[in-house]
Amino acid sequence: MLKPEEHEKERERLKDLVSYSILDTLSETDYDDITAIAAGICGTEISLISLIDNKRQWFKSHHGLDVTETPKEYAFCAHAINDPKNIFTVQDARIDERFHDNPLVTSDPSLVFYAGVPLISDNGLPLGTLCVIDHKPRLLSQSQLQSLRALGRQVMNILNLRKTKLTLEKASADLEEKNLELERFAFVAAHDLKSPLNGIIGLSQLLSENYNSQVDNEGKEMLSLIAKSSENLKKLIDGLLDYSRYENVLKENKSQINLNSLLDELTGLFVYEHNLTLKLESSITNIEMNRAALEQVLINLITNSIKYNDKKNVEIEIGVSESATHYEFYVQDNGLGIALENQEKIFEIFKVIGNEDRFGIKGNGIGLATVKKVIENSGGSIKVESEPTKGARFIFTFEK
Repeated sequence: MLKPEEHEKERERLKDLVSYSILDTLSETDYDDITAIAAGICGTEISLISLIDNKRQWFKSHHGLDVTETPKEYAFCAHAINDPKNIFTVQDARIDERFHDNPLVTSDPSLVFYAGVPLISDNGLPLGTLCVIDHKPRLLSQSQLQSLRALGRQVMNILNLRKTKLTLEKASADLEEKNLELERFAFVAAHDLKSPLNGIIGLSQLLSENYNSQVDNEGKEMLSLIAKSSENLKKLIDGLLDYSRYENVLKENKSQINLNSLLDELTGLFVYEHNLTLKLESSITNIEMNRAALEQVLINLITNSIKYNDKKNVEIEIGVSESATHYEFYVQDNGLGIALENQEKIFEIFKVIGNEDRFGIKGNGIGLATVKKVIENSGGSIKVESEPTKGARFIFTFEK
């Protein structure tokens, strides 16, 4: 018996094989179907998908054979991978000097005929073979050999799809972990910044109140700028904290929500807005969903509709309908409107469109980004329809 020689690029070949994460996995129908078809086309009792590692040949699929692996030194397939361009064929192993005293020939499973097509990776390295085996001598026709090659390519297609899927899953998991780390960092950093910032705000207020007569007009203006900048920074930090917290909001249980009661609660929150008209347009009375998520979205959108409104009387309409899979909402206002070129940008975090709101305060670009995040993490989507000076309609959905 002649032992198979190691492949000329054995180290690279083994590394390539490991990258597929296929060794010692459970049987799968896709592979078993191929070996059954190969045996049927070639008229053999056995067909295998054999992968060669450093010490054994392991069978991802073993049609007509009970064992799942054999030592590499006995493997016909270990010879086959050294000639990757051709189908390795042994008509009668009993009279072949390479195999006549091979334990796989002289004892169970008593192999006689073998034909194996190498499975070549995208790196040009053989991972193993798709082979057909029989207990008697055979000679395959050109048509059978071509079919065996085609089936071998199909095995590699499945293996490559598996590898791509695993790569994408790992990349997705890595990205998710990085996003979680970034959110944790934003939360911790924002939380740690609040204490010294509150000190700055308090000291500036104390200085203005207790030493007002001793500070000239220029000094008073500087103190006012310090207070205004500090308040803006505090709002930015609060926005970051909300943005990092809303992931947990979505984990709360769904509950029954009466839409009229919800409107009353929202109206109560904005009772200080004496020139606000808030109304509901809906043919349904109750919905079942995550209350905290919906309230956060509506409060944010209503607040924006008030802030960016140039009318004496602010009018906001909330519409609710449903489909088989989603609840559909809109928040319509009579405000400034949003130019078409800005309608995607407003949902980007830290993206600020325009200057100050009606109260003279510049936005921080977190509110609508948070709204979008909450909605999309709840299986929904959001868009805006608007024209300058004609108000805006925010349309969004929540998965049932």
